[in-house]
Amino acid sequence: MFKKQKHVPNDRIDSLIGQASSVTGDLRFSGGLRIDGTVVGNVLAQDEKSGMLVVSENARIEGKVSCTHLILNGEIVGPIEVSQYVELQPKARVSGDLHYKTLEMHPGARVDGRLVYVGERVAVENAPIAD
Repeated sequence: MFKKQKHVPNDRIDSLIGQASSVTGDLRFSGGLRIDGTVVGNVLAQDEKSGMLVVSENARIEGKVSCTHLILNGEIVGPIEVSQYVELQPKARVSGDLHYKTLEMHPGARVDGRLVYVGERVAVENAPIAD
């Protein structure tokens, strides 16, 4: 009757930043992006419909992250906005606020910041104002 829903939008990786690579500056992507190295700058999906980001165990991002799906097992220092699904794996480290719609957090993952559910944002904005 109850089935666990898997949130795997697309397992295809279109771009890769290797473990020995370092990028300085903003990075815009579409489709799937896997980061194994270091990015100092914002990592932003091109559109709201596709943009899966995988951050591996040894990877680090210093900057804002915005995507539709995030699988994190590395470190992000900065605000994160995910419109659909976030998976924080056991070695995930977040220093900043995390805005999400669906969150899966494994034991060992750390968040130093606020967890903000974006699904309620619409309900609050459309709520009638009390007199």
